[in-house]
Amino acid sequence: MTTPASPCRGDGTRRQWLKAAGTASAGAVALAATAPVRARIRTSARIVIAGSGLGGLAVASRLGALLDGATITIVDAKREHHYQPGFTLVATGVWPVDKVRDTNAAYLPDNVQWVQEMVAGFDPAANVVVTAAGRRIAYDYLVVATGLHLDYAQIAGMDVAAIGTNGLASVYASPQAAAATWSALDAFRAKGGHAVMTLPAGPLKCAGAPLKMTFMVADRLKQAGTLAASKIDFHTGLPADTVFGVKVVNDAVLTRWKTLGVHAHYLSKLVGVDIGARRATFATPEGERSTVDYDFLHVVPPMRAPDVVKASDLAWKEGPFAPGGWLEVDKATLQHRRYPNVFGIGDINGTPRGKTAATVKKSAPVVAGNLAALIAGRPMTETFDGYTSCPLIVREGSAMLIEFDYEGRLTPSLPMIEPLQESYLAWLMKVRMLKPAYVAVLKGRV
Repeated sequence: MTTPASPCRGDGTRRQWLKAAGTASAGAVALAATAPVRARIRTSARIVIAGSGLGGLAVASRLGALLDGATITIVDAKREHHYQPGFTLVATGVWPVDKVRDTNAAYLPDNVQWVQEMVAGFDPAANVVVTAAGRRIAYDYLVVATGLHLDYAQIAGMDVAAIGTNGLASVYASPQAAAATWSALDAFRAKGGHAVMTLPAGPLKCAGAPLKMTFMVADRLKQAGTLAASKIDFHTGLPADTVFGVKVVNDAVLTRWKTLGVHAHYLSKLVGVDIGARRATFATPEGERSTVDYDFLHVVPPMRAPDVVKASDLAWKEGPFAPGGWLEVDKATLQHRRYPNVFGIGDINGTPRGKTAATVKKSAPVVAGNLAALIAGRPMTETFDGYTSCPLIVREGSAMLIEFDYEGRLTPSLPMIEPLQESYLAWLMKVRMLKPAYVAVLKGRV
């Protein structure tokens, strides 16, 4: 494990930033404390939440506070809770792996039932969720919070169990894979060589992670003194000059990469890997193939909805979100477009943006508030603007805090942080402040 590099800013400046951050946090707490509290809604509604990740638990906590008498049931066999925003920190040697692992039981609200089985099917016409054991759980209202599926199977020869060996890396698969990725990166940086970074086309969670990994690979090589003797290639399935969906951020990243010597290759999708030979195969949209030898390969798999959603009547049937099987929700209310007693939260939603933990922070109040209003017979007044946040690490000790909405407009929330300017404070937020905020979201406090 490495020790974080000393920031380039002076101690006095850091103290000023910390004071400003503390002032902003205190102001937010004071504002929350003075907000009007509406009486809990009396109801006997049966609410099922499919999934126990951040979205499912955050909505469960909020509904428990909004409703009096409701039966709230989470259905998910997963017992371990992962702080996924920390995976890149584990994969680049900043954090130990135990900082991203916890239990779901630690965050389950007292007034929520937990059926520890996987969801195997949805029958929205009958208002029923079917579990892997064959249990049929009836509901009056459903919240789909299943997350997404990492489709490594689209990459021929890929073996998740081999991550960490032969230069193979992938930050997404699990805490163990993130730790194994650091083992591969740590070994690679000692000698340097050819690093191949990848990015598929299509929706994916934490779209900034492949960029963060690329910046940190360059930084680790620089720290080891092997950057000059190395080559970093970034292969993306996206069109020319595109590595990120927000143009001003995209352009800033590409400018920085030119300085670092990172070479981008567009419309180049990873379709195969020979792990033993350390050889990757890429394909163009026209089907032309090329092979690349590497010393370090970071694999970002294509992503789609889990089969249980994709095969159900809850998925989009047409339009850009249909091929991935994403949940068909209204992008503003997050209510299902055809089944009004169904809502979606988190990565599963078929919306233009919004597959980050910060998205859940902003959308959990929308889902819980609109569902509670629907139960009470009131108009749904909560709307979601697509808020997404990406603390984009550019080197150890420095990051850019990027926040934006559905339209790709930057929506900075902290006046002391300029979105496209790297700073120690943005790094500090990523490493020290965001996990406590994440836990507060889990508990329905923010």
